[in-house]
Amino acid sequence: MPSRSCANLLDMASGEILDIPQTPRALPRVMTVPGIIADGYGSNDGDSDSMSSSCRERKIIVANILPLHAQRDTIAKKWLFSLDEDSLLLQLKDGFSPETEVVYVGSLKVDVEPSDQEEVAQLLLEEFKCVPTFVPHDIQAKFYHGFCKQQLWPLFHYMLPMCPDHGDRFDRQMWQAYVSANKIFADKVMEVVNPEDDYIWIQDYHLMVLPTFLRKRYHRVKLGFFLHSPFPSSEIYRTLPVRDEILKGLLNCDLIGFHTFDYARHFLSCCSRMLGLDYESKRGHIGLDYFGRTVYIKILPVGIHMGRLESVMNFTSTFDKVKEVQEQFKGKKVILGVDDMDIFKGISLKLLAFEYLLQQDQNLQGKLVLVQIVNPARSSGKDVQEAKRETYSTAERINQIYGRSNYEPVILIDRPVPRYEKTAYYAVAECCLVNAVRDGMNLVPYKYIVCRQGSPGMDVAMGIKTDSPRTSMLVVSEFIGCSPSLSGAIRVNPWDIEAVAEALNVAITMSDSEKQLRHEKHYRYVSSHDVAYWARSFMQDLGRACKDHYSKRCWGIGLGLGFRVIALSPSFRKLSIDHMVSSYRRTQRRAIFLDYDGTVVPQSSLIKAPSAEVITLLNALSNDPKNTVYIVSGRGRRSLSEWLAPCERLGIAAEHGYFIRGSKMEDWECLTSDLEWKPIVEPVMKLYTEATDGSYIESKESALVWHHQDADSDFGSCQAKELLDHLENVLSNEPAVVKRGQHIVEVKPQGVTKGLVAQKVLSMMVDSGKPPDFVMCIGDDRSDEDMFESILSTVSSPSVTAAPDIFACTVGQKPSKAKYYLDDTADVLRLLRGLANASCPKPRHTAHFQVAFDSVL
Repeated sequence: MPSRSCANLLDMASGEILDIPQTPRALPRVMTVPGIIADGYGSNDGDSDSMSSSCRERKIIVANILPLHAQRDTIAKKWLFSLDEDSLLLQLKDGFSPETEVVYVGSLKVDVEPSDQEEVAQLLLEEFKCVPTFVPHDIQAKFYHGFCKQQLWPLFHYMLPMCPDHGDRFDRQMWQAYVSANKIFADKVMEVVNPEDDYIWIQDYHLMVLPTFLRKRYHRVKLGFFLHSPFPSSEIYRTLPVRDEILKGLLNCDLIGFHTFDYARHFLSCCSRMLGLDYESKRGHIGLDYFGRTVYIKILPVGIHMGRLESVMNFTSTFDKVKEVQEQFKGKKVILGVDDMDIFKGISLKLLAFEYLLQQDQNLQGKLVLVQIVNPARSSGKDVQEAKRETYSTAERINQIYGRSNYEPVILIDRPVPRYEKTAYYAVAECCLVNAVRDGMNLVPYKYIVCRQGSPGMDVAMGIKTDSPRTSMLVVSEFIGCSPSLSGAIRVNPWDIEAVAEALNVAITMSDSEKQLRHEKHYRYVSSHDVAYWARSFMQDLGRACKDHYSKRCWGIGLGLGFRVIALSPSFRKLSIDHMVSSYRRTQRRAIFLDYDGTVVPQSSLIKAPSAEVITLLNALSNDPKNTVYIVSGRGRRSLSEWLAPCERLGIAAEHGYFIRGSKMEDWECLTSDLEWKPIVEPVMKLYTEATDGSYIESKESALVWHHQDADSDFGSCQAKELLDHLENVLSNEPAVVKRGQHIVEVKPQGVTKGLVAQKVLSMMVDSGKPPDFVMCIGDDRSDEDMFESILSTVSSPSVTAAPDIFACTVGQKPSKAKYYLDDTADVLRLLRGLANASCPKPRHTAHFQVAFDSVL
């Protein structure tokens, strides 16, 4: 049953329910030809008549919140705006060339009255290159505070709503609001984008179906997406009722970015398990083949803005504060924590580890202080309130037990803390502890490292010699995104209180020389992999991912949020039945090659024997004296002989051509081949079958096939790769080849391919003085590609004086060596009906076939 969320949400989101003011046309628009997708949204395949907006390169950054501060002047009754210098969106501009124009699309942090929206939009566009979305309040509440914060955020941090007290269950109204909000963002992007030249970079989980709207409107739009949160394992993600729609939304991008390989691996696993997509590494870049488009995966953690942080270090207020903090904690060692107040940051676990450390080593009491800066919570809810209560009660207990008149072990700073004050604490702290149980990235360790490196002004304020060695120590959770990039940090499991306490003890007692080496290593990485490097690297890869956009034909298929673009060779097109029949009628020497499974019999059918109609059609074609017709299959000869027994003049090539006969009256011809390798292969395959639940071995006369379609997809794929390597090693000196196909690993004799069958049949026709003037080959899988290639090479040889009409056709719209395609088995049968009616003698029940054929034409 199709998902309710998929079929009509695009139309719902684009209907009259949303009355959103249009962005002023201060930025040039591109004129586009009306599209060909007739479902109410309008589309084109990128070949639009357009006027370039400018010779300047332009990037459009789309995020939930614009990088702006907003304030209402109640006296003048005007809005005042300023750039948010701390916003990542603003800082990433440093990665682009000075000539690049950057346009931001997103929401404001404040509600603007509808009567003021047009004026505000004009102001923001002219002064800040910002396009506000103005999502209606009711949709915004369900979109952000509802679906984003109550559904996606907990799920992406591995929290399932097992009961009403632990998270909110899926709410379809919130999902519809999420889609509607994404549609509003799409409309605003479309108002300013030049789809042929501009690059669009979408940020984070708030906008994961936005790519579908944009790809539907502009098939060749250059789209990148970066996820700033974790991506959960498939076991967690698959519980989301709209899992496919979100995956397909992301796959409408050209490049998808993640902070760590773990997050990317989880995404790829979900694509494999839920959509059946495989990935491969292409020259060092991970790529997913998605209907002819390659969707690339980028793995690179975001960095910090070095210049911004270094400038704060040189504020006079920072110098004054660092002196004050030094004096406050004179004679004590400071451990620093800086976290948002939410359930995933592990603040209470951090306090418990600190308590355990004081309990185990009494010498540290009075000498060690944990300063925990608590940033304001980004959302409100009972989970946040519970985390806050637990944090305060734990801190109070520790201070009561271990505190003294002049010593407070835990200092909670629960208020908005200015940057200069945080910088002072970073500079003074001996160790920084980040104990989150799950976090997308977390830049606190990076900021700590830079502040510990200091500056000339900070050195003077702290009384440090300019040439003195710099040290820093990090204890970080292994479940945060920055952990893999900090190889010198002490990584901990935040749930293991004793291990965290031990790590803290190691950190504060480590020798200065060791601390210095670790600090230098971290500082080299952080200073070279800043936010500008991250943005520049992402955009370079996005450009690389989009370079083939105009070398392929593109068209859209699919309804609603299941929409995707097919991208194939410009010469690849659907086979015209009337064109084929016309060629068939005027030719005299025809060669026809047909695959079996997935071509004349549906791949999904449990009944593999051909229908009565297929038998009739094959008889009509093979009984025509002008035709040479072959079924070419990987199946065994016994099955094919039994199923196709009524077709007396039909040629059959079984087991990819190892066995071949020209008609039922002829004996099977067998390729002479050494099969002594089979006793070597069978024990190896049995070993993997026993170790892989759901796998089995198919034994053919000439081949052995290991199937794993019923095994766990990830484990089966892993075992198949291992089996392939194993068999290639043991068969290195044997006349056999090992090939991996769709859920199979097959071992067969060398030189046995479907292509060899086509070559042999065509050569026999040429040698008999009847070179073909019509060649048709239809198949649906990888093995048929050999036939397509062989046909083209054989008929182009010098022995063929006149070039025949060639129709190499694959079943399904996918990359292929064939020039044509048919959609499915039903399409193949419609074609065969047309050819049968043009044959002599005609098949029985001619009237029946003529009616069916006329309905096609």
